[in-house]
Amino acid sequence: MSETLLKVRNLKKSYGSHQVLNGVSFDVPSGKIVGLLGPNGCGKTSMIKSIVGLINDYEGKILINGKEPGVESKAIVAYLPEKNYLAPWMTPKHAISYMADFYKNFDKEKALNMAQTFNLDLNQKIKTMSKGQQEKLQLILVMCRKADLYILDEPLGGVDLVSREFILDTIMKNHSENSTILLSTHLIYDIERILDRVLMVKGGDLVVNTDVEKITATGKSVEDLFREVFSYAV
Repeated sequence: MSETLLKVRNLKKSYGSHQVLNGVSFDVPSGKIVGLLGPNGCGKTSMIKSIVGLINDYEGKILINGKEPGVESKAIVAYLPEKNYLAPWMTPKHAISYMADFYKNFDKEKALNMAQTFNLDLNQKIKTMSKGQQEKLQLILVMCRKADLYILDEPLGGVDLVSREFILDTIMKNHSENSTILLSTHLIYDIERILDRVLMVKGGDLVVNTDVEKITATGKSVEDLFREVFSYAV
């Protein structure tokens, strides 16, 4: 695995006449937890979908461990989308077995143990599970892969403070050793303590790209800087 796991160069994306990414460039080093920060609608999700290969009609260059998004990159990237992607007829047992068949780096035994720890009924249909239960299941499916890069799109959105702490603790305890996490959110206070580096996106432009240590050395917190940059949005 290269020292720079993810490289993004001059990434542009538009939907019709609406430009959502205006030539964004950045590197994500291996073994770091990086916050992709910005208000809803700033281009974070379009950027993530381009990185994981769900959007292909972008301009620019994306390299994951030296490879463009595709079969090879997907084998080492674990992706948690913002919205539930599981079929309503599935049960946690179905979902875990599906992931085990699909990904060689998925730890099925670990997933079953985590489901038990989270008090999930393995035979309950997903359509009858609460939002919190569904989010726990999706988190299990992502964090039980031994991936090099975990990309988490708004994993804390729409849940209460206790659930946010639970989700963050689960992420920190279960990601692979020396792996990289790219975590997209607009909820800064909750995640600041775990971040090594921050990227802030405003109106499709990357306006901040720095280590957390450099921010705190100025006497500010990440949330302070976020409020300065996005004063209109908080």
